[in-house]
Parts: sequence; C-alpha cells; structure tokens
Amino acid sequence: MTISLKNLAVGDSGKIVGFEQSGKAYRKRLLAMGLTPGTEFSVTRFAPMGDPVEIKLRGFSLTLRKDEAAILLIEKL
Repeated sequence: MTISLKNLAVGDSGKIVGFEQSGKAYRKRLLAMGLTPGTEFSVTRFAPMGDPVEIKLRGFSLTLRKDEAAILLIEKL
C-alpha cells in the first residue's frame, strides 16, 4: 500500500516506491536529489505549519516543500 509523506510522523521510516503521474515537472528534480525508487529514509521533523518537511536519507538531510513531497509514493517501513 502506498501513502503520502504527509501521512508519516516524525521518527517514521519509509521507502520510495514511485512518483505520482501529475508530478512530471518535479520528477527529474527529485531524482537528482537522490529520491529514487527503493531509497529508504526517515522523517526528521516538520516545520510548525507542516511545510517544509525534513527527511534523512543516504547520510544527509533533505528538506522538501509540501507540493514536492506530495509527488512521492511511499511505503511505510
């Protein structure tokens, strides 16, 4: 079952399984940032208003806006 990044809480882990069809504009950008299918990550923190969200993957922290994060299809680990 795939979910959105907004459905995860701080401390949860997930694995990227793909991208939304409507997100073609951001897809290349996300791939360049290391967000490839099969990549595991953990949610580090959310900003007070929920945007942006910080995740930790491949040894670095990455901050994504809601619209960018919504494109990711995630499997909760």
